Amino acid sequence: MSDIESKTIIKNGLWDNNPALVQLLGLCPLLAVSNTFINGLGLGLATLLVLAGSNASVSLVRNYIPKDIRIPIFVMMIASFVTNIGLLMHAFTYDLYLSLGIFIPLIVTNCAIIGRAEAFASKNTFFPSLLDGIMQGLGFTAVLCTLGALREMIGQGTLFSGAEQLLGGWATSLEISFYLTDAKFLFAILPPGAFVALGILIALKNIIDSRAAEKVKHRTNNQNISGEVVTNE
Repeated sequence: MSDIESKTIIKNGLWDNNPALVQLLGLCPLLAVSNTFINGLGLGLATLLVLAGSNASVSLVRNYIPKDIRIPIFVMMIASFVTNIGLLMHAFTYDLYLSLGIFIPLIVTNCAIIGRAEAFASKNTFFPSLLDGIMQGLGFTAVLCTLGALREMIGQGTLFSGAEQLLGGWATSLEISFYLTDAKFLFAILPPGAFVALGILIALKNIIDSRAAEKVKHRTNNQNISGEVVTNE
């Protein structure tokens, strides 16, 4: 795997082809669970591990799976990873496991995971597939954490609330309180608020991409003009 290929995979996973901001896959758990930063981080890490494991496994056995039944086999492989992740969370982060609820087993049906297995891992070797799974998972986790942080700060006035569910008892000191209120801002906490916040994030990404494209176009035009002047001279 060349450096250029690695950089392309990394950039695609984190930004250019981000599963949440560009592919718009796996949005149901993203909208439902990301009401706090820790919930977003917990679901994001679980999804990352499943993506990396399923991509790596599919790439290893891709030449031995009949094409007609590849999707059911991919789903069974993904389900095995989800089961293991669920059991580990049940054992070590039980409160977070209860907080995320049905959305841990539902990772099996996440379109982003089955999509990467079909579109990338089934056509590439082990290391590019593993890197793709990690980067796509990191991109998805970054959006979940950003969305969770925004919703938690606006809706509850806190950040890192419930960190002890993921990191242990010492993490209770990580909680930051921005304002005190008896009435939470429900619109930000409930899924409609997540839908609006995700739309804002997608709009910001499109603005950044548009400005970057304009700069490249402007630089190219200047280089062409400079080249024409030198040629005429």
